[in-house]
Amino acid sequence: MIYFAEWASAEVKSGMTLPHMDRTQFPRLLRRVALVIVSLLAPFFLKSIVVETPKTEANRPIEITFTAQRPHADPFATVDLDVIFRSPDGVEARVPAFWSGNDRWKVRYASPKVGVHCYRTVCGAKDDAGLHDCEGTLEITPSTATNLLFRHGPLRVAPDHRHFEHADGTPFLWLGDTWWKGLCKRIDLSGFEELCADRAAKGFNVVQIVCGPYPDENMLLPRWENEAGMPYTTLDFRAVNTAYFDAADRRIDMLIKHGIVPAIVGGWGRPQAGGRSTIEQVGLEGFQRHWRHLIARYGAAPVVWILGGEASDDNGPWAALADYVRTTDPYHRSLTYHAPGDPRTTIRSGNERFDFDMIAIGHDGLNVANETLRVLRGTLAQSPARPALCGEACYERHMQANFEDVQRHLFWTFMLSGAAGHTYGAAGIWHASVEGDPGISPVYDFTTWRAGMRFPGATQIGLAKKLLEQLPWQRMEPHPDWVDASVFAAGIPGELVVVYLPKRGLYDWSGFRLRQLDPKVLYTACWFDPASGRRFELGPVTGAFEWSTPSVPSPQDWVLLLRKG
Repeated sequence: MIYFAEWASAEVKSGMTLPHMDRTQFPRLLRRVALVIVSLLAPFFLKSIVVETPKTEANRPIEITFTAQRPHADPFATVDLDVIFRSPDGVEARVPAFWSGNDRWKVRYASPKVGVHCYRTVCGAKDDAGLHDCEGTLEITPSTATNLLFRHGPLRVAPDHRHFEHADGTPFLWLGDTWWKGLCKRIDLSGFEELCADRAAKGFNVVQIVCGPYPDENMLLPRWENEAGMPYTTLDFRAVNTAYFDAADRRIDMLIKHGIVPAIVGGWGRPQAGGRSTIEQVGLEGFQRHWRHLIARYGAAPVVWILGGEASDDNGPWAALADYVRTTDPYHRSLTYHAPGDPRTTIRSGNERFDFDMIAIGHDGLNVANETLRVLRGTLAQSPARPALCGEACYERHMQANFEDVQRHLFWTFMLSGAAGHTYGAAGIWHASVEGDPGISPVYDFTTWRAGMRFPGATQIGLAKKLLEQLPWQRMEPHPDWVDASVFAAGIPGELVVVYLPKRGLYDWSGFRLRQLDPKVLYTACWFDPASGRRFELGPVTGAFEWSTPSVPSPQDWVLLLRKG
């Protein structure tokens, strides 16, 4: 399995078993003599057995396998195995393990703490010596990784509660893509790898992907299948197909290998078949079982959790499920939910359990862009402070609309209004469409995922991210006071000014006024073309509190950049 080829692995066995001897083969006396001889010689043989402590690098998961010593009926639903890891500084973490089929259970563990870690197992089946009260050690060594997700660690909310960073404090500018149905078999493994490579090259570093009930589909449809079949075979998620999740592992690994954070969605939330939401059909207990499985499989990896798509208080006990995820995940990976409206009120009870806000409004062009911006600004004004971003709006060419100029508008207006990042989406990709099967009913459009991969909007917002990463973007704050109402500005007073001029009418080359510049600061100014990445230098700007820019190079949207020095 590719996913674990890069991970260290170990198998724990509960003691040594001597070779079996059939009672009919030896007289009783001979059997006794044989056992005496074996018992006398065993210590000498055992001294020659060297049990090597398994090793892994900091932040890179290690997998440990435990083998049951007796059969268990309905193991996925009835046998909970936890492994309590103790780090070198004495801190303990209770990590859930998962049933991997037959008599095997597996735990995956990662830590940034270098040194020897010890562990012991706790299992509800206390009479099974292969699962309960097993002990061991592992060693974590310093990281030599070039992959940023391992070198710098998984994501977390930064201390300013406005942006993301890696575990070591390295800033992380979220640029996500939407692959809701990316775990299904319509995109095969080679195609999935192709899409990963394309997105990584363009600057994407997050992919939002559903591992559970899909959007716009009834429950347990054949379209859920990957190459190993369905994830579950019963509506209550009691009968699991472990091979499905083994195949999902390979795709999750491909994302991580390309430096892309999997933002795993536990399932879609709104009503589907019969007007009932997925959590109402599966039941809270079934969804908790599903989430325990996701945490056990992927929690040690550098992931982000999205509780549910379009989840709300009106569509079932999502708040109770959020409590369960928060208490079950020992790594405390960043948790949000995909909110069909204001993320501070759509799930109201215990809203503080979420680490950041994800807004999802719709796909109706600039009308939706403006409404999403209104919700974003309202969310950022609330307390407690949390990072916020758009998680779904105006997929490129969805139903033959929302072309690349809309994608640029979304990115720049949101980012200069205080968003911690942005998630893009494209027709064909989000529903994993292939020729002959668009992956959704009714059909929105027949764009295939490979055609959607080539849409220009993805390239253009990738250029935008790369520009911001050349700047101290994490210190920027919105400054609508610097410009007129139709223009968007952010920056650092006396140091940096970034302005987005949205697309206007034809034949309009006019510039705009920029106010509240520090007249003592010498700035260097340039136009940045958000469609191509070209720059047009304007030279120095100094000694002005208010400055009227020259005409824009062409009638389109533009970014103005002023840097000190």
